[in-house]
Amino acid sequence: MMRALVLFAHPVADSFSAALRRVAVERLEARRWDVDDCDLYAEKFAPALTSEERLNYHDPEFNRASVASYVERLTRADALVLVFPVWNFGYPAILKGFFDRVFLPGVSFRLVDGKVLPNLKNIRRLAAVTTYGGSRIRAIWAGDPPRKIVTRSLRATCQAEKTRYIALYDMNRADKPRRAAFIARVEGEMDRF
Repeated sequence: MMRALVLFAHPVADSFSAALRRVAVERLEARRWDVDDCDLYAEKFAPALTSEERLNYHDPEFNRASVASYVERLTRADALVLVFPVWNFGYPAILKGFFDRVFLPGVSFRLVDGKVLPNLKNIRRLAAVTTYGGSRIRAIWAGDPPRKIVTRSLRATCQAEKTRYIALYDMNRADKPRRAAFIARVEGEMDRF
């Protein structure tokens, strides 16, 4: 049985992002996946790296102590699904903080002779389901950091066999039919994931 960690990063329970999360979880569960549905806001995940955590960042025995439950959830997963809105051309702070505090040396990567080597080889599938307030052209103009991080950096860290970046651009002007079409797209992507 495949196990997915779904990381959800939006503070509003009835947002469009929340609807996308429900669709992703429901479609994976319909395929008999074991889904670990992690709502970072509901779980009150603390995104700020503490001084002590930074000072001990390279000590694998210490660095995961304060986030051990999240490290365990991440390392037990076969797939990672991120559901988030893009704000100011980046991740919501809580999701960025998750990466800062959980994707640690000894967890997501290893340092060997000064080289960074991927360490999340358990993650065989990676997906992002996201919305942008602005257009695709505007995101490209800004370099589209969230897309690049998922499709390049995270993909390399996980060495995922399958990576999907599912984005609705220009959300600020998306009418009901366009939002419904995007939900249908997410359903189809999760059915094939």
